[in-house]
Amino acid sequence: MDYNYLLKLAIHASLNAATKILQIYDTNFFIETKPDNTPVTAADKAASTSIINDLAPSNIPVLSEEDEQFTYSERKNWQHIWITDPLDGTKEFIKRNGEFTVNIALIENNKPVIGVIYCPVFKDLYFACKGLGSFKVDKHSVLAILNSNKNKVDELLLNAKKLPLHAHPKNYTVVASRSHLSKELFAHIEKLKLQHTIVETINVGSSIKMCWVAEGKANQYPRYGTTMEWDTAAGQCIVELAGGQLIDLQTNLPMLYNREDLKNKSFMAFS
Repeated sequence: MDYNYLLKLAIHASLNAATKILQIYDTNFFIETKPDNTPVTAADKAASTSIINDLAPSNIPVLSEEDEQFTYSERKNWQHIWITDPLDGTKEFIKRNGEFTVNIALIENNKPVIGVIYCPVFKDLYFACKGLGSFKVDKHSVLAILNSNKNKVDELLLNAKKLPLHAHPKNYTVVASRSHLSKELFAHIEKLKLQHTIVETINVGSSIKMCWVAEGKANQYPRYGTTMEWDTAAGQCIVELAGGQLIDLQTNLPMLYNREDLKNKSFMAFS
């Protein structure tokens, strides 16, 4: 398995998907409601099609939130599968606050081995690869590279900085969802206040939360309630290869992927 080639393919796919998303971002796009009562836009669908096409040369099946789902009987014996959320944070996209991402992960034997998260508006790129570690390319480098005539993916890899970039914050910092708060989360934060002098909570959308844990901006990201495999796969890879963990709170073990039930249980990501 050529991880380096597949990592480059995933980064390339994330950049192209971001271009599709931004072409729609500032238009008067139509908002549909899916059967699970979550919103979807033309940007979600365009990004999904773009990613599936860009990952096709790998000859590895792609499980995308916005595309036809494979049955478990089809995929249960696959050693490798791409899992992608083409636009993670559709609610933030609709609010136009910039807090949304493109998530692409490669799963090998139920574990994430490549993870790419790109923020189309903020231009921060995070990626991780088995055998290499986790990395970030900040927006200034990304913009300079995107506006150059050089090989963009190779230049991004050359300009990446290994994670974590920061020591733990002075105050114990919890990063939490902007759109999915819960009673369990508030109770958890109250418990943390008994253990730490000061507990700071930062609310932000999408998988940016896991990137901040991997980067060292936050100590932990607790999430209670339902998420899906495509919400966490890329972020888990980035957190784990930066030295952290993402734990399924039901099993107290790292989250596994390509399960029969694609719904995640509550989890905790920590640095």
